[in-house]
Amino acid sequence: MKTLSEVHKILIAVEDSLYSTRAVEYGFDLAQKLGAEVGLVHVDELPVATPYVADPLVTEQPVMMPELIKVQEETSKKLLDRIANEKMGKAPIYTFPRIGNTRDEILSAAEEWNADMIILGTHGRTGFDHFISGSVAEKVVRKAKCPVLVIPNKDYGE
Repeated sequence: MKTLSEVHKILIAVEDSLYSTRAVEYGFDLAQKLGAEVGLVHVDELPVATPYVADPLVTEQPVMMPELIKVQEETSKKLLDRIANEKMGKAPIYTFPRIGNTRDEILSAAEEWNADMIILGTHGRTGFDHFISGSVAEKVVRKAKCPVLVIPNKDYGE
């Protein structure tokens, strides 16, 4: 395992949430201190397995699955571009829009890019919510080949 001074590529998993914003801020601060590059990965889960999405009672126009995937891809690209533009000049930035299982795609991007560290935020779900949805952060920590830094969603003292 690399020492902190050998960390040159930091992969930050992002979504459009406060939890992600905290991870992004922390990740870019660390990247600046270490002189590291930053990769931003955003994963869209695959849509439900149906060719159409519409409510027949409302007489909505059905949306074909490929169209839904295209909308997800465009939204993902806009999110990554927005974050990259906000952080421009703080570190070299690479973006990785992905579609699939969140944990698998974060780990895949980390391996393909040879990330030295992964940073992600956590929703901090507990109890039944955690049991049902699990924790992407927990799953990434268990399977990652590099260190993973999880940024909690709670402020100290809460």
